[in-house]
Amino acid sequence: MSPAPPPATTVCVTGASGFIGSWLVMRLLERGYIVRATVRDPENLKKVKHLTELPRADTNLTLWKADMNTEGSYDEAVQGCIGVFHMATPMDFESDDPENEVIKPTVDGMMSIMRSCAKAKTVKKLIFTNSAGTLNVEEHQKPVYDETNWSDLDFIYSKKMTGWMYFVSKILAEKAAMEAAKQDNINFISIIPPVVVGPFFMPTFPPSLITALSPITGNDAHYSIIKQGQFVHVDDLCEAHIFLFEHPKAEGRYICSSHDATIYDIADMLREKWPEYHIPTQFEGIDKDIPVVRFSSKKLVEMGFSFKYSLEDMFREAIDSCREKGFLPFDTQIHNNGENKESILSSQEKHSNITDNQEKELLPNS
Repeated sequence: MSPAPPPATTVCVTGASGFIGSWLVMRLLERGYIVRATVRDPENLKKVKHLTELPRADTNLTLWKADMNTEGSYDEAVQGCIGVFHMATPMDFESDDPENEVIKPTVDGMMSIMRSCAKAKTVKKLIFTNSAGTLNVEEHQKPVYDETNWSDLDFIYSKKMTGWMYFVSKILAEKAAMEAAKQDNINFISIIPPVVVGPFFMPTFPPSLITALSPITGNDAHYSIIKQGQFVHVDDLCEAHIFLFEHPKAEGRYICSSHDATIYDIADMLREKWPEYHIPTQFEGIDKDIPVVRFSSKKLVEMGFSFKYSLEDMFREAIDSCREKGFLPFDTQIHNNGENKESILSSQEKHSNITDNQEKELLPNS
């Protein structure tokens, strides 16, 4: 008789219904992992159907109710897991009380998950999907950033730019988790993605695509985020999560970024590859000669990881997904008087639900 195959590895994915979370669940299931996916409301079929319909979901996927705001909420889902992929984060950029509605829940939720992992006594690795907001938000951009860099909290608090409370929440959560992980002997790995671009099968508009596709939609509040931008394909990012989970020597922070480009580079590519869209040639207040700011993924690549997708690949697949779901028109050239911009933005807003403070994946931008 041939020996029995080793038992499948059980892992937990928090914020599993979001853009990155759902793609990671799909890739884990393909590899034969047993996946426990946490969502805030497993009974809400509209929000979880895209997970339950995945290949192998019927045998290898279970949905668990968990909420970052409730202490002990993750205990059951984490019990018996070897690894935890923590993606859930409150996202409410319009909050009237960011300290209590975004920052505190993110840090408390992170610590609650750390405690659940410690109680379980089975968890070997916790992979935290972080944000470039923890890396390069500061007054003067450096030419290159690596894992030793941290955003400037004083600068963030003084400027309170778009998404400031999200950046603060991620910095504080990461630092608190690093300390707790040492005490509980859990290998804590922080993956720092830039703007995540690519295809999706979740039912709502991924927040990071609102940023990435802003030159098409005219959503000028997001231009500053990709002024000196960095980008990664969602599939490369999820593959990096699994790669670092499976790599015995992985530890600490890892930047996962494959391309650096200014908003003018992105606009030129969009104009060339999608001439049917009206793309601005000038972005107010942004110098055409602005330098590229690079995120170095050297640490990740030297572990043996390789990126598969080009900048054009990720934008093409994102645009195709948006068109299929009706989130993006097939052209905007004939309506460049502002009317179309309004209709695109309201369509995105309707489908993105950014401000409903769901447990969803993070908006990974600086």
